[in-house]
Amino acid sequence: MEHTKFKHTHLVRVRNYEIDWQGIVHNGNYLLYFEVARVDYFKKVGLEIDERSISGSVRIVLVRNEIDYLNTATFDDELKIFSRIVSIRNSSFVCEGVMIHAKSNIQVAKNLATLVWTDPKTGKSTPVPNEFRKLVDKYEEGNAEILWPKIEV
Repeated sequence: MEHTKFKHTHLVRVRNYEIDWQGIVHNGNYLLYFEVARVDYFKKVGLEIDERSISGSVRIVLVRNEIDYLNTATFDDELKIFSRIVSIRNSSFVCEGVMIHAKSNIQVAKNLATLVWTDPKTGKSTPVPNEFRKLVDKYEEGNAEILWPKIEV
C-alpha cells in the first residue's frame, strides 16, 4: 500500500475488552478505530469539534461504511491508522482509511466512509461549506477530488 498519499496517522493500542471469544479483535471494533482516527483527522485539518457538532453549527452523518478485513489484530497490538479525505461533492465527502500493524507494516483493514453534511435543526443535507473544502484542499495539498460549487453570474 502506498502510504505517502496519507498525511494523517493515528495510533491505537488494542485493549483486552476489544477481543472476542476467538482471541482476536471483534470485527465491530475495527470500525470504531477508523472512526477515532477520522475524528482526529478532522481536528488536524482545523475543524472545531464537540460531541454534537462541528464548529457548533452543523452535523456530519455517516451514511455508508465499507470495510475490508485483511488480517487480524490481537490484545496489545499497536495499530497505525492512515486517514484522508479522497473526495468532496455537493453535500457529501468520502474518507479513506488503512490500518496496519505498527511493527510489521502488515495491512489489517481498509475502510471507505461516506459522510453527509447536514443541518442540525432539520436533519436535511446541506452543501459542504467552501471553508471546509479549503481546509481539506490545503491539508491534502491538492490530492483530494473536490467539486467546487459553480458561481452563477
